[in-house]
Amino acid sequence: MSTELEKIISVSGKPGLFKVISAGKSAVVAESLLDGKRTPILSTQKVSTLADISMFTYEEDVPLRDVLKKMVEVYPNEGPDNKLSGQAIRDEFKKTLPDFDQDRVYESDIKKLFTWFNLLKKNGLVEFDEDANSE
Repeated sequence: MSTELEKIISVSGKPGLFKVISAGKSAVVAESLLDGKRTPILSTQKVSTLADISMFTYEEDVPLRDVLKKMVEVYPNEGPDNKLSGQAIRDEFKKTLPDFDQDRVYESDIKKLFTWFNLLKKNGLVEFDEDANSE
């Protein structure tokens, strides 16, 4: 079964990622991938779906779906520790996206990506169809 990144969200101010369970007029009910608890996410909260996120490269932005697909190839078991810092974390990320924009992709972005990848991997949400949502 293919992972639908449109249903996986990041909520500003809340740790981890959430899977959208249902949507209403003023809120969505989402389940935390960290602890499985369900919580309402209000329309006033800043929310990003993983399908809407991309990474900067020197040529063009690469959708997060493509970055995650490559990470699955590079890290079949588990991604790097997000506690790495400085050049070490950038070197690890180069294995996945060699031409990422060094000036516009921050260390904190890479740490968050590794955290998300390991969380998705732990929850079995890293299977992607080759042609699904490749826009």
